[in-house]
Amino acid sequence: MDITVVGGGLAGLTAAIASAELGANVTLLEAHRTLGGRARSTEPPYVANDGPHVLYSDSAPYAWLDRRGLVPPSKALPLRAALGVRWRYRDRIGGPPSPVLRAAARRGLRAPHDQEFGAWAEERLGAEAARAVGSMMGVVLFHAEPARLSAAFVWDRFLRVTSPRWPSARYVVGGWTALVDHLAEKAREAGVRIQTRNRVTELPEGTAIVATSLDSARALLGDASLTWESGHTLMVDLGLRRRDRDPFLVFDSDGCGFLERYTVVDPALAPDGEDLVQAQLPVRPGESRAEATARMEAFLDLALDGWRARGTWRRDQVARGRTGAVDLPGTTWRERPAIDRGGGVYLVGDSVAAPGMLGEVAVTSAVRAAELATGGGTARPGAPGRAAAR
Repeated sequence: MDITVVGGGLAGLTAAIASAELGANVTLLEAHRTLGGRARSTEPPYVANDGPHVLYSDSAPYAWLDRRGLVPPSKALPLRAALGVRWRYRDRIGGPPSPVLRAAARRGLRAPHDQEFGAWAEERLGAEAARAVGSMMGVVLFHAEPARLSAAFVWDRFLRVTSPRWPSARYVVGGWTALVDHLAEKAREAGVRIQTRNRVTELPEGTAIVATSLDSARALLGDASLTWESGHTLMVDLGLRRRDRDPFLVFDSDGCGFLERYTVVDPALAPDGEDLVQAQLPVRPGESRAEATARMEAFLDLALDGWRARGTWRRDQVARGRTGAVDLPGTTWRERPAIDRGGGVYLVGDSVAAPGMLGEVAVTSAVRAAELATGGGTARPGAPGRAAAR
């Protein structure tokens, strides 16, 4: 059968490969001159992803990719990086706050999906721990108000991030453009025809897998129901003259922010003697960009001593609706826009009805769409509920 995939990001490339594996003749159409979507990185000498990105190797989607040779060379977290993890708490930089440690010890606690995290956590963990845990989870929520999200949504991600095992994060050597290039090569080897600079304004005839943002899909499908809440965050990328005492990673348990010094793992992401730092801070309701930038710079002042004088490069971006789905009380991933839209049309991405964390949703939904479009097969990455990309 013939399948057209609209969109050449992580979800689109995965859907194309999975469909080809299941016997389909696949054409992938990408509007831009390059593939990748939100998985693109900047050109050297500063190779910055479009926001903080890692792969998580403790997931079924990662295993699905890895079994097929779809994961390019990557590095695990080195010990010296793990020793450089810090927290911002009560406007100081230090080790993990005691409320976070106490909460992480409650691994048997289960949270409901139909209550707000703030109220549930305050009752179970105390007010201070509820605030510290919620804010720390800015690393995977990209949302300024974790207290009003589903308790299960926030708590399950907290348990995963604080797993007592060695961190499962895998850093793609050369940035996420290397992942995109690798997936594109594997797609072509599988027979996928890839066309860039081909903007789709009407649904192709026949079977189609739409791998775009919900906004673009809503216009393409003419379906006003294709909406879901996502994050709104300020992202700042920095090139800094190296100072080895800088932390590797800082969780912000005050303001929901997060920063990571990527060159600790992959020094080639910046020129010799320099570091690449990527930071994000969710924008509060009604907050201007200037106000969010001032809060971000105050966070950087605390975390990175003398960063202003050491700066060699900077890029600021605001992402709205581009950081994956967040679930409000009373909802789970099952209530998000369905993958099967009927009439041979399937929707994939990080905001649709599939389990996982952030980009893992894109991989899982893409493989499931390929199964549905081809009438079955064995491409599925794992059972629902298992959560491979941030």
